[in-house]
Amino acid sequence: MAKIAMVAGEASGDLLGYHLIQELKSLQPEIEIFGIAGPKMMGLGAKSLFPIERLSVRGYLEVLKHLWGLLKLRKQLYKHILKEQPDVFIGIDAPDFNFWLERKLKAKGIATIHYVSPSIWAWRPNRIHKIKRAVSHMLALFPFEPPLYQQVGVPVTYIGHPLADALPMEPDIGQAREKLKLKKNQVVIAMLPGSRQSEVAFHAELLLETAIVFDRLMRENGQQVQFLVPLVTRETRDIFTSAWHQLLTQKPDTNIDLQIMFGHAHDAMTAADAVLVASGTATLEAALLKKPMVITYKMSNMSWQLLKRMRLQPYVGLPNILAGEFIVPELLQKEATPEQVAQTLYNLLADKIGLANLQEKYRHIHAQLKQNSAQKAAAVVKQFLRA
Repeated sequence: MAKIAMVAGEASGDLLGYHLIQELKSLQPEIEIFGIAGPKMMGLGAKSLFPIERLSVRGYLEVLKHLWGLLKLRKQLYKHILKEQPDVFIGIDAPDFNFWLERKLKAKGIATIHYVSPSIWAWRPNRIHKIKRAVSHMLALFPFEPPLYQQVGVPVTYIGHPLADALPMEPDIGQAREKLKLKKNQVVIAMLPGSRQSEVAFHAELLLETAIVFDRLMRENGQQVQFLVPLVTRETRDIFTSAWHQLLTQKPDTNIDLQIMFGHAHDAMTAADAVLVASGTATLEAALLKKPMVITYKMSNMSWQLLKRMRLQPYVGLPNILAGEFIVPELLQKEATPEQVAQTLYNLLADKIGLANLQEKYRHIHAQLKQNSAQKAAAVVKQFLRA
C-alpha cells in the first residue's frame, strides 16, 4: 500500500490537503496518510499525530514563545516518519516547520514535495538555495513562481490554485443571502480577522471599532448595515466574542447589527457587498468571489519592523501581488485605524466605475489560476508512489 506523510500548518493548508487527498484517492484508493492534518483532511482518513493548532502561530515574537514546543514536536514527528518510511513526504505550506523536515528526510532518501511556494518573490529571496537542498519537487500555486525555481534547478510544476477551481466565475449573491437568512435592503459587510488565534487577538478590536464607524457613515446616508464575522474554530470565536462583549461594556450605546458565525466564511463573503479582511488566503478567496475589499493587518511592532525590512514588494495582499498593482487598498499596522479603514471601505463602495473595473481584474486573476490544480498536484505525487 502506498504511504504518504503529510503536514499541513493551518486552515488553508488543511483545505489544500483535502483537495489533494480527494484526487489521490480517486487515482489510488488504498493510500495511508499520516502526519499533521486538520479536520477536512482527517475527514478523508488522514491520521493526525498532533493537533494542527500547534503549528498555527504567526509573527516572530509569537513563534519564539512556542519555539521549544514546536522544536520538540518536529523532532518527534521526524522520528515517526523515518520509522514509517513513507513513499513521499508532502509539506503543505508552513515553510519554517516543513523545510527542516524535508531537508532531513531527503537526506535519508525519502522524496519530498512542498505544496505552496513560500513568498520568495516578496521577501527573503535567498531562501531558494535552502529550498533546493530540501525539496525534490515544488508545487507552485501562482504563475510567476516556476521561473524562480527553474533558474536554480529545482523541479517545479505550476498547478494553479484550488480555490479558483472550486469557486464559480460569477457567484450567486442572492442564494447566499437566502441561505444565511439575511435581511433585505441592508448593506452586508463580511469581516474576516484571520484564521489563527494570534491574528484574531490582534484584529478583533480594530474590526469592531471599524464596524461602529462604518455603520455611522452609512446611517448618515440613510443605509443600514449588517456585519458578518465567520470564524473557523471555537477558540477564535471565543477570542472575538470576548472582544465584542468588552467593547459593549465600554460603549453600552453601541447598536450595530453584527452576527458572529461558526464557519460559513465562503457564504458570508459571497453574500457580502464588500469584505474587510486580514491579509492571507482569505484575500484571494474574496477576489475570486469578485468582492470589493479592504485588506488590513496588525502584528507586534517588533515583528512588523523585521518584516518591513525584508519586504521586496509594496503589496502584501494576494490580489495586488497577482495583479502587479494596488487594485484593492491595504491599510497595515499604524495605518490600520478604525477611522481610516471605515472611510476607505465607504469610499470603495461609493466608486461605481472603480468597482466595475475591479470586477474585470478579478476575472482575469480567476482565469489565470483555474488550472485543475488538485488533478495536476496528484499527478506529480503519483510519480513518487509505489503501485
